Amino acid sequence: MRITGGEWRSRRLKGPGRTQPLRPTPDAMRERAFAVLRDRVEGAAVLDLYAGTGAVGLEALSRGAASAVFVERDRTAARLVEANCDSLCGASGRARVLHRPALRAIAELARSDQRFSLAWADPPFESWQEGLEVLVVAFSSGVLDRDATACLECPARADVEGSLPDWLRVERDLAGGASRVVLLRHRT
Repeated sequence: MRITGGEWRSRRLKGPGRTQPLRPTPDAMRERAFAVLRDRVEGAAVLDLYAGTGAVGLEALSRGAASAVFVERDRTAARLVEANCDSLCGASGRARVLHRPALRAIAELARSDQRFSLAWADPPFESWQEGLEVLVVAFSSGVLDRDATACLECPARADVEGSLPDWLRVERDLAGGASRVVLLRHRT
């Protein structure tokens, strides 16, 4: 697993151990998604939900995002995110890891008036609907700006469109084998 572009291009990340139930976003899928997100990353505040290894948020920082908040409820995975952030960001203050469930993190971020312009949710595939719910709450609570882009990584056959509230729309759908990344935006 490596960073695919930007300042840290080709830098390796620590991956999960054999016993960890993590499914990191493949390098090729991240590279493809960030090619589409290119203009939205520079200077963005990024929210990496279900962060796992932190690869997505670190990819965004490498490509010019101003900051990233990583949310991971599993303690071992959160430590892995911290190690990867320390390896690339050091003490720059651009990365912060929250060890808690995603919905609780959204509530805390809303209370502290933190706003993000780009979010990525990569929940366990059997819980993809939870990831979508978290993104909907992030939009409705104001944690995601009205013009923000939210990305949901989910199984290829997930019925994302049929599960959206009427005020959200699928902007783009990046299929890739057994998974896909769906880009969501507010309807204008």
